[in-house]
Amino acid sequence: MNFKKLKKWVATALGAVVMTAALAGCGGGEDKAATNGGDDNSLVVYCPHPIAFINPLVEEFEKSSGVKVEVIAAGSGELLKRVESEKANPLGDIFWGGSLNTMKPKADLFENYTSVNEDHIQPAFKNVEGPLTRFTDIPSVIMVNTNLIGDIKVEGYEDLLNPALKGKIATADPSKSSSSYEHLVNMLYAMGNGNPDKGWDYVEKLCSNLDGKLLSGSSAVYKGVADGEYTVGLTFEEGGAKYVADGAPVKLVYMKEGVISKPDGIYIIKNAKHMENAKKFIDFITSKEAQTLITQKLHRRSVRDDVPAPQGLQDKSTINIIQDDENVVNQNKKAWLDKFKDIFTSTK
Repeated sequence: MNFKKLKKWVATALGAVVMTAALAGCGGGEDKAATNGGDDNSLVVYCPHPIAFINPLVEEFEKSSGVKVEVIAAGSGELLKRVESEKANPLGDIFWGGSLNTMKPKADLFENYTSVNEDHIQPAFKNVEGPLTRFTDIPSVIMVNTNLIGDIKVEGYEDLLNPALKGKIATADPSKSSSSYEHLVNMLYAMGNGNPDKGWDYVEKLCSNLDGKLLSGSSAVYKGVADGEYTVGLTFEEGGAKYVADGAPVKLVYMKEGVISKPDGIYIIKNAKHMENAKKFIDFITSKEAQTLITQKLHRRSVRDDVPAPQGLQDKSTINIIQDDENVVNQNKKAWLDKFKDIFTSTK
C-alpha cells in the first residue's frame, strides 16, 4: 500500500482500488463507517485540491466545530468514480472540488442543500440547482516558468503551437482532471471563435506539440512547471498563483483568445452518514471567515459579495472573459473526452 498520513488526514494520488485499501488500512474503511452510523463527530471529505489548500481550512473548521475530518485526496475523476461505486453505502460525506462543468452531469449523486450564506453569494454563483454549492471562482490560465521560457512569446493558446515548446507543455488527462477538462472546453470555444466544433483543429495541433506527454492530475501540471520539468502548463489560476505569491520563477498568462472563468463547488454526497457535519462544513467553507482566508492566504477568488479579490491577481475586468454554453458542454462531455483521447492517441 502506498499512502501517507498527513496529521490525521489521508492523502493519496493513487487509483480508486488503492484508495479503498488506504481507507481500510486507516482504521477499518467500510466497516468503520458502517459501525459509526453517523453518530460519531467526524466527517469524511473526498477532495482533489492540493494538500496546501486543504489543510488550513480543515484545521480552522476542526477548531471551530470540534468535528474531526478525514480527507481522501485524488483526482476529481477518480473520486467521482468512487462516489458512484459507493452509492449503496457511501463512505464519503463531502465532495469538495470539481468544476461545475464536471459536476453538473453528476448532480444526482449529491444531496440538495442551500448554505446559510447563500444571501451573500454573488448572483452569478448562486446554487440554483439544489446540490451544487459554489465556493471559489477559478479562471483557466497558462502557467509559465520564467527561467525556461527565454524569448519565446506566450500570450495565449496559439503560442503553444511553437515548435520550440514541443514536449515542454504540461497538461493533464481531461478525463481525470477537472482543470484540464475546463481547459479543453476553454480552447474549443476560444479557438473556435465561440463555436466549439471549430476548435478541434487547434486541439489536434496542440496534441501533436504535447509529444505524447499527458499527466495524471492538476497538481502534476503546476508542480511540473514550478520545478522546471516543463516550460509551460495548462492549469487553473490558484494552482499557479500560490507559486507566484511565494516568489517562484513562474508567471500566469490569461489567454488573449479568451478565458472561461468557472466556479468550482462543494457537494454533500447523497445519503451521507454524517449529514449534519457535512452541512456544517459547507456553511463554514462559504462563510466570510473561510472565504477571506481563501482569498488572502490561498490565492483564490471568492464567490461572496463581501470579500475582495486576492491581491496580486489580475483584475477580471482586464481579462478577455468569454462564455461557454453549459447545455452544449453537458451534452457533449463524453463525446468530447472520447474525441480528445482519439486525437491524442493518434499523435503519440
